[in-house]
Amino acid sequence: MIRISTIFIAICMVLVAASLGLVLYSVAGISGSESAIVALTALTFLILYNAVSMRLRDRTDVGSQIADLSRGTADLARQVAEFGRRLAAVEGRVVSANSAGADRIQAVVGEINELGTLVKQLAASVASHDDMLTSGVAAAAPAGKPDNDSPKAESHKGTESQKGLEPPKGMAFAAEDTGAAPATGAPSLVAEKPAASRSEAQILATVRNAVEQNRIDIYLQPMVTLPQRKVRFYEAVTRLRDDRDEIITADHFVGIAEAAGLIGRIDHMVMLRCVQVLRRLMVRNKEVGVFCNVAAATLGDPATFAQCLDFLEANRALAPSFVLEFKQATFRRLGPIETEHLAALAQRGYRFSIDHVTDLRIEPRELADRGVRFIKVPAALLLDPKQASTSDIHASDLSDLLGRFGIDLIAERIEGERAVVDLLDYDVRFGQGFLFAPPRPLRPEGASATGGAPANKAQESNGASNAPSSGSGKAAALESPALEPQRTTGNAALARRAVGPG
Repeated sequence: MIRISTIFIAICMVLVAASLGLVLYSVAGISGSESAIVALTALTFLILYNAVSMRLRDRTDVGSQIADLSRGTADLARQVAEFGRRLAAVEGRVVSANSAGADRIQAVVGEINELGTLVKQLAASVASHDDMLTSGVAAAAPAGKPDNDSPKAESHKGTESQKGLEPPKGMAFAAEDTGAAPATGAPSLVAEKPAASRSEAQILATVRNAVEQNRIDIYLQPMVTLPQRKVRFYEAVTRLRDDRDEIITADHFVGIAEAAGLIGRIDHMVMLRCVQVLRRLMVRNKEVGVFCNVAAATLGDPATFAQCLDFLEANRALAPSFVLEFKQATFRRLGPIETEHLAALAQRGYRFSIDHVTDLRIEPRELADRGVRFIKVPAALLLDPKQASTSDIHASDLSDLLGRFGIDLIAERIEGERAVVDLLDYDVRFGQGFLFAPPRPLRPEGASATGGAPANKAQESNGASNAPSSGSGKAAALESPALEPQRTTGNAALARRAVGPG
């Protein structure tokens, strides 16, 4: 079609030019040569005009084609990008699914290994108890009256002879297997009775001597994640020793020390020890943290608080892992001085925890604004159905409410597996209590925690016979688990018989 139209246009142009020359020759009387020149000139102009017009028309067509091609290329690029995004999303989901599957497999393998270890420990414990029962029956059969060598007499003699000493390794909680209430070790059991019978003057004198002679001990109790039961934090619990190395718990001396103005010095010494412990803990695990209790009197005394603040300022690099703990009553009675001191600590990056919670009337927004990041509530209080009528929120919703403001809920004083199951329904992520591990004393050098001080050879051999035979038990005998957070078992008796805190 293009060639036909071109030929037709050429014929037309020749006819037009010839007609023009003929008209000039016949009508205007111009000579034939001149008419031919005019005709050729007209033909030339017509040819040029046709060439230019065809070039312009071709350029317009090419431009529209290029524009169409550009739009098509852009659409293709968008489609390729969309396909790439979808492919990346699919790959991400595949990778996450694979990693999640691998994590589940690893968790299952870990649980199976723990169950195997527990079975071995339980078998060793049952065999040990069977031997003890057999030897006890054989010894009691020929005896006609109580003998000083009977198991009961031995336990009393051991208690009297071990006053001021830590229990031997592997036997720290042998008494608890019979159903006795959980304890923090033989010294605590021995010392609580004398402490309760002492007068305030005697306790005050003991506190003064303990402060002057540095008889302040630190016990560590782990806080574990639920349901994994992996140690995440430690709470430092303060104990005092008198001249006979009998242990006095905080419940007996804190009030008297506050009244005498000594609690500030005790808190300062405890902070120093806690920071030392935290530094050693973080050598092995950067994610571990330590909770340190601070009394209301220390927070409200400008002179004592200034010393503590200078010390904490010098160690503010540890602020993310060093949590200062206050009572609920302290936060409810904050004055201008206490509020200013809390703000100074929060400004330096320190986080706060609330314990001794007596009710669930909690304002999470206000607490979060003050720097509170943890709240420790007794498990019995969380599971008490009567709290639903006395608090503004149901206990099962408390963890979610606190989480919206960046506060973690810790259930403390957990002593049974049933409580753990109920707390998991409440979405509680941290737990603390004798079910996992009781407070354990630090070794004298303060480098680690242990189940007891050195004892005589007979006690060591007896403790070794009762210790678990697994590899984890051997590691615990060498160094404290408190310096290496690990998974805790769900068996209360085995957890309490373990050597060292955690």
